[in-house]
Amino acid sequence: MNNKKFPCKALILGALIVMSSPAYAQVPLTSYQDGNGFIDVQALTCAQLINTYQEDADTLAAWYSGWYNGLAKKHFAHITRAKSGEHYLILYCRAHPQLKIIEAIDVLLKNEASK
Repeated sequence: MNNKKFPCKALILGALIVMSSPAYAQVPLTSYQDGNGFIDVQALTCAQLINTYQEDADTLAAWYSGWYNGLAKKHFAHITRAKSGEHYLILYCRAHPQLKIIEAIDVLLKNEASK
């Protein structure tokens, strides 16, 4: 390839990688509600998490954090750690969209505990 014709090989390569990645349409969290407006958080999948809007993912992450901390009888919040945990959850869910979110969280918590 002549570099004068293609000065941005990295840009083209990056665009090809992004285009080959699966595309996900963003779906509002409300689309997972039942007729009474409730969401079965134990049934939600990683695919549903990564396909929702960021603010909805933030809401879910906060809910799951509170749920797991309540189960552990912890009453403190570490915001930075919670945001980091959400980031790792989303990354893990992108790699494992078939899992339920609670299964992904279980794996991440076990990984953290083994450190």
